[in-house]
Amino acid sequence: MIACTNCGKVETIVKAGFIRGKQRLFCKGCELYFTINPPNAASNKKSHQTTIVDIAKVLGISPSTVSRALNNSSEINENTRQEIIRVANELDYRPNLLAQSLHRGETHTIGVVIPDIQRPFFAGVVAGIQKVASEAGYRVMICQSNESHSTETLNVQALMASRVDGLLISHTKETNSFEHIKLHLKKGVPIVHFDRVCEELETAKVIQEDFEGSFALVEHLIQQGCKRIAACAGPVDLLISQKRMAGYKAALEKYGLTIDQNLIFHSDFKEEDTLSALNQWLEMPNRPDGIFNVHYANAIEMIMALKQKKILIPEEIALAAFGDDLLASMIEPSLTVYNQFPFTIGQEAASILIDNIINKENFVPYTKVIKGKLIVRKSSKKN
Repeated sequence: MIACTNCGKVETIVKAGFIRGKQRLFCKGCELYFTINPPNAASNKKSHQTTIVDIAKVLGISPSTVSRALNNSSEINENTRQEIIRVANELDYRPNLLAQSLHRGETHTIGVVIPDIQRPFFAGVVAGIQKVASEAGYRVMICQSNESHSTETLNVQALMASRVDGLLISHTKETNSFEHIKLHLKKGVPIVHFDRVCEELETAKVIQEDFEGSFALVEHLIQQGCKRIAACAGPVDLLISQKRMAGYKAALEKYGLTIDQNLIFHSDFKEEDTLSALNQWLEMPNRPDGIFNVHYANAIEMIMALKQKKILIPEEIALAAFGDDLLASMIEPSLTVYNQFPFTIGQEAASILIDNIINKENFVPYTKVIKGKLIVRKSSKKN
């Protein structure tokens, strides 16, 4: 029994809710409000998330009644429901969203696996994904594979263990086995690929104009008067690199220019590889007068190196590259690029995945191509 701290009476004490986690009491005899610490307060200083059991104990009712009231069940009297809500607010009750979601068989969470979050392209994609997902009421869990196939596999396992409703993925440059994706596809998990896709899997895909964009860049260099155009490509087995190199070769063939294998270098996108290729080309007796890069960051590295060597851009060597970001427009000379619109890629990928999640039984996978844009800047503009 609890006695009033003022008059000492017990029979006049009634409960009056909670304040800052403490039981609030009222003495009807002397009209005094006062609080007491909850039992074992000293041992409970660690944060404790209020549960429906805690609410039920305060009100002297069953946890099932509390649960039904908080879920707006018509079985619960309105006055009872309002009192339960009042106590829940005073106890700072927060529903366990994960438990509720698992009970419904969904989490309203999307998993995303990307190779490198530091690359502006993938940061832009994630921003697009986040915007669409948030507007649709989905949370986003992002994992980075660091261009490692084993890390990518572990990321997928972790996201599936977290019961994501669907998966968005862009593969690493070393991924050539897709068993970790096939496993979950067989289980009916909605999966959408973007950028670096796997064509052997029956999933929806969001891609950019790899062939068309590269063709446009090389054609532009040719129209500026370039006759010997080198190509700094990506890994030989990387699908997007293959498509971009196909565009490069098609443009040369259209204008009757020779495809010189000595002017084609397959890199790992590393700066040291890129600069090694550049130095080899510059030592040729008939060096290139134009360079096409499948990745704009490598072109920026080349521009910096050429400036140090006092080689005029674009007068002696013109450059153009696939992809764009703020640095490409700010460097001097500014870089001619083919903009992929990564934010739009992210938006489309998220929209398709959510459609797949909602209409799982009737969804038919398809490929969405995001149109890009040739942006001509100083690094290539001779005329």
